[in-house]
Amino acid sequence: MRFLIIIPAHNEENNLPFTLDSLQQQSFKEFKAVIVNDGSTDNTAEVIRKYTDLDPRFETVDLQKSAHQPGSKVVNAFKNGLKTQDLNEFDIICKFDSDVIFPENYLEKIEESFRSNPNFGLVGGLLYVEKNGNWVYEGNSNKHHVRGPLKAYRKESYLQMNGIRETLGWDNIDSVLLQNLGWKEVVLSELHVKLIKVKGADYTIKPAEYYGKYFYFLGLNRFLAYIASFKEAVKIRSVSFFFTIIRAYEKCRAGKLELKISEEEQKVINRQRWQMLKKKWLKI
Repeated sequence: MRFLIIIPAHNEENNLPFTLDSLQQQSFKEFKAVIVNDGSTDNTAEVIRKYTDLDPRFETVDLQKSAHQPGSKVVNAFKNGLKTQDLNEFDIICKFDSDVIFPENYLEKIEESFRSNPNFGLVGGLLYVEKNGNWVYEGNSNKHHVRGPLKAYRKESYLQMNGIRETLGWDNIDSVLLQNLGWKEVVLSELHVKLIKVKGADYTIKPAEYYGKYFYFLGLNRFLAYIASFKEAVKIRSVSFFFTIIRAYEKCRAGKLELKISEEEQKVINRQRWQMLKKKWLKI
């Protein structure tokens, strides 16, 4: 099976070499990596050139700088890289970040997993961050969810769900849609991927406002959005946090901001969320 790896990069001159070096050192060699330089103003272009000049498996795409919006920016860059390639030549489509370090057997184990399990639609490892000199599990999601920096899709599953969406919450929307289509999302917990910097560190949006927008663009109805907001507020024991989330959510609803998912897909997401709520919190 052959990999197509798309790596969006914006001002990543310090981190990108670690990612590309780890790809060059992979035991599995059948891949093409397209690095999308998304309007970088540092030396990211020069870093990329060092690889494209010496290794034919590496290519680049240059974009003008796009607005830095959580979710949509990185997906837009990814899709611009994807459309430069003939998907008929590949079996696995990857969206990788430009600040991760893969173990040498990463692609090998992902390929083996897809090849041995025809119902696997999305596969990835686990993210680890450095704390006090040790690499520890990031813990930003459950261990059964493939995080955004590590997405590897079977081409058929990616096409069947009509690709990933340029929106906040895209890396949860894909999981729900794939599950609804009968594909499995699988985390290979033995694959530890080092995350060089903490995700979201560059976002200036306030956390409560972020959640409100996230719940809206995820397509949650008002009832589920309020439940989700309550859960987040309970975590930090803040009543004001709850109301700030709700205001952000309602502002999006009032503005009728465009969703990147269809009405039918919204129903699928809400149904899945309701099932999770009943199982985990209501014990039904």
